[in-house]
Amino acid sequence: MSRIGKKPIEIPAGVTVTQNGNTVTVKGPKGELTNSFNAEMAINIEDNVITVTRPSDAKEHRSLHGTTRSLISNMVEGVSKGFEKSLELVGVGYRAQKQGNKLVLNVGYSHPVEFEAEEGVEIEVPANTKIIVKGYNKEMVGALASNIRAVRPPEPYKGKGIRYEGENVRRKEGKTGK
Repeated sequence: MSRIGKKPIEIPAGVTVTQNGNTVTVKGPKGELTNSFNAEMAINIEDNVITVTRPSDAKEHRSLHGTTRSLISNMVEGVSKGFEKSLELVGVGYRAQKQGNKLVLNVGYSHPVEFEAEEGVEIEVPANTKIIVKGYNKEMVGALASNIRAVRPPEPYKGKGIRYEGENVRRKEGKTGK
């Protein structure tokens, strides 16, 4: 039995969960998320608790069990608390600015790189070397943070680039001279 799939999901106060067949809609103070799941997974909502059960021990059902439960749990957590990813810029002259709804990055290219936040995702720049991506949809927050990091991923020799906060960059030794 899936350990994650068996765990019940508590619905916090202020969050409403509705189910229409295999489509689950979660509304909360931060926003609203809707997702469709496999019709074979049984999703039960009773007394502010959501449980996911599977019909059999077939390999496909076992793999979907924990995934379905985790996706619903992330939807509930997103509309109640929200998600956040922090990035830091390391390098001389590397900086980030927020201009209106756009994030402008100066990371060693001949031109600034601009990102626009989608609906449901918010970008904050508390310092010129720190970026915080916030939102209620975990997938969108992670995707935007990943796209920002991909502009200049950390390189292994000097460690310059955009990295997640707390990310460990493996450093390499440079060339040895004769």
